[in-house]
Amino acid sequence: MSDRSSTYKAGALMLVAGGLIGAGIALLFAPQSGRATRKDICRYARRARRKGEDIVEDFTDSVSKMVDAVGEKAADILDHGADLAGEARREILKAMEHGHEKLEKQRARLSKFFG
Repeated sequence: MSDRSSTYKAGALMLVAGGLIGAGIALLFAPQSGRATRKDICRYARRARRKGEDIVEDFTDSVSKMVDAVGEKAADILDHGADLAGEARREILKAMEHGHEKLEKQRARLSKFFG
C-alpha cells in the first residue's frame, strides 16, 4: 500500500509542479500585465455596451417611425374613404334627382298623350 500511496503523492506533486511551471511561463510570455489586460477587458465591455445601446436605440427609432407612418397612412385611408363615401352619396342623390326628372318628363308626356 505504501507504493501506491507514494505513486499518488508523486503524481500529485508532478501535477502541482507542472501547473506552477506553466503559470510561470505564461507570466513570462504574457504580452502585457494583468492590470492592462483587465483595463482592456473593461474598455471592450464598455464599447460593446455602447454599441448595443446604439443598436437598440436605432431599432426603437425605426419601429417608432414605422408605427407613426402606418398611423398616418391609416388616417389618410380613413379620410379618403370618408371622402369617397360622401362623394358616392352625392352621386347617388344626383342620379336619383336625374331619375326623378326623367319620370316627371315621362309623366308629362303620357298625360299629354292620354289627356
